[in-house]
Amino acid sequence: ATGGVTATFSSSTYTPGQVITITVNVTDPTNRQFGFQMTARLESNLSRDQGGSFTPGTGSQVICDNNLPRRGNACAASAPVEFIEHTSPRTSAVTFTWTAPSTAAVTVRFYVAGNAVNGNGREDGGDHVYTQSYSLPAAGAGATITSVTSGTDFGGYSQFASGSWLEIKGTNLAGNTRIWGGADFSGTTAPSKLDGTSVTINGKAASVYYISPTQVNVNAPADTATGPVQIQLTNSNNQTATFSSTKVAAAPGLLAPAAFKVNGTQYLVAQFADQVYVGNTGLIAGVAFRPAKPGDSITIYGIGFGDVTPSIPGGTIVTQLNSLVAPLTFKFGSTDATVTYKGLAPNFVGLYQFNVTVPNVADGDSQINITLGGTPLAQPPFFLTVKK
Repeated sequence: ATGGVTATFSSSTYTPGQVITITVNVTDPTNRQFGFQMTARLESNLSRDQGGSFTPGTGSQVICDNNLPRRGNACAASAPVEFIEHTSPRTSAVTFTWTAPSTAAVTVRFYVAGNAVNGNGREDGGDHVYTQSYSLPAAGAGATITSVTSGTDFGGYSQFASGSWLEIKGTNLAGNTRIWGGADFSGTTAPSKLDGTSVTINGKAASVYYISPTQVNVNAPADTATGPVQIQLTNSNNQTATFSSTKVAAAPGLLAPAAFKVNGTQYLVAQFADQVYVGNTGLIAGVAFRPAKPGDSITIYGIGFGDVTPSIPGGTIVTQLNSLVAPLTFKFGSTDATVTYKGLAPNFVGLYQFNVTVPNVADGDSQINITLGGTPLAQPPFFLTVKK
């Protein structure tokens, strides 16, 4: 539904043994009653390392991961992870406290779920579950960028262009984890900030798609500059030092994730109009594939291919057909393929779409050779399967 669960903290960082007040609330468009559950984990081992200790307030209790109430100040060694939850249906926010770990070694991650119910006692689809996560760094633990690359599934290059998708990795980059939603957009313009986390590239605001404590994904803004540029991230707690990266006019990469590398052969992601992927049937378990035939029209995807006409800036949902400015060629082996569309994909941000007609080539895996502006793409050899 359109509601959500939120947690507010009386401090944005913690010191060893500090007591912090937490308030959890659930909003829902139709259901007034709700329950919740929260847990706190050390980022060093999110599955098993308990992060601090909860003290229940009115309307809450603490249980251990053996589903028994906590006795004393800690759960048993055999079931060390604890959860704080409601004791009866709530209609207003619940407040309790959390005591930080005795040593400020790592960031603490909080996970919270809220269940807004209609109170009819039935599982009839009328109840709504919401989730959220938050990170609380130790005081003095600043946000740090350790690497910036283009999207991993598109090659993961160190260079990028305007409109490229970038993966920024580091520590304490954001206080929670989520991707953008429709409410974050202003018309067709993507958000430049998510929950207090923003990124500038050469002083210009990037569009922020995904945030988490260790990775933030952004779409690079329009900018004519090339060469070394500075990237900086700001969140609710602090600001990173600038990170130098190289910007170029075009940094093309085609969609070829690791999952599409089978028995040492890297296949491109290519789809027919019915969304079936190009490849031998059963190439990847649970995914629909069929080989392409000469004359078939298939769609291939990429990022970082440079300017289009009419011009469409980065961070904008594409609402019109457009065409790549630089000359582009596709070959199956040494045989030219006809490209019927080459430009940014309608209804997406920063994604290029290439509609390609499969030429008359021999059955088997054809190596796909692409040039942009006369320069071959630098990615490893790609293949697509053709069968008459």
